Formats: sequence, C-alpha cells, structure tokens
Amino acid sequence: MYYQSEITLKPRPRGFHIITREIENAVPELDKIKIGIANIFIKHTSASLTINENVSPEVKTDMQHYFNKLVPDDLPYFEHTLEGPDDMSAHIKSSMLGYSLTIPITNGRLNLGTWQGIYLCEHRNHGGARRLVVTVMGE
Repeated sequence: MYYQSEITLKPRPRGFHIITREIENAVPELDKIKIGIANIFIKHTSASLTINENVSPEVKTDMQHYFNKLVPDDLPYFEHTLEGPDDMSAHIKSSMLGYSLTIPITNGRLNLGTWQGIYLCEHRNHGGARRLVVTVMGE
C-alpha cells in the first residue's frame, strides 16, 4: 500500500515546534499499516524538519538559541538579502537540519522513541504556512 497526502501547517513564529500529532491526525492511512515507512518532506527552503526530545520545553528554546548563534541573521557577507535579513540564515539552517524524515510505522503508528517528537523548525520571523508531503508505504 502507498498513500500520499499534502498537509498545510498554520503559520508559526520563528522557533522549533512539535508537529507529531498534526501529522498523525492528518494522515488517517497510518492506521491501516501494520509495518511500513513514512517519509515526511517539507516543500520550503527556509524551514526544516528534525526529530528531537518532545517533553521538555527547554529543548525547543535551547535549539533556537544555538542555531541563531551558529548562523546569525544579516551577516555582512550575505549576498542573498532581497527577502530580508533572516532569509539567507534561514536557508543555511534549513540545509543543516534537512528537508525530510524517514520514520518506521508499526501497528498503525509512527514508531518514534518514548521522548521523540517531530519538529517543524521555522527559521524565518514570518515564514507563513508550511506545506509537507507525507508518503506512507507498507502492508
């Protein structure tokens, strides 16, 4: 079985946002798969996806602080500046973290670890709605 759907996530402020339940709720076909794989792909170059700790809110804040320090906005040598001072730094962060995730499916659920969650990493101050393509395969 193969299923594919596109999800539009509501706009969020810059930061790291747990979206695991939104993905699970938007893809009811997961329930039909006993064993399989889900691929989650973000259709943007200034936001990314990652998996990390899903309980402690400090993780989201620490991730945001780290990436903003590692790749600050408006560096004087950035040439790509037409879309604002946060645009090029957002592209770099997106490339560092990645644009897709592959997660096993077991008995109708994403088989994540106890403390794992899927994060939307919004790297722009006003990134807007974000689109994800979720493809699930299995039996």
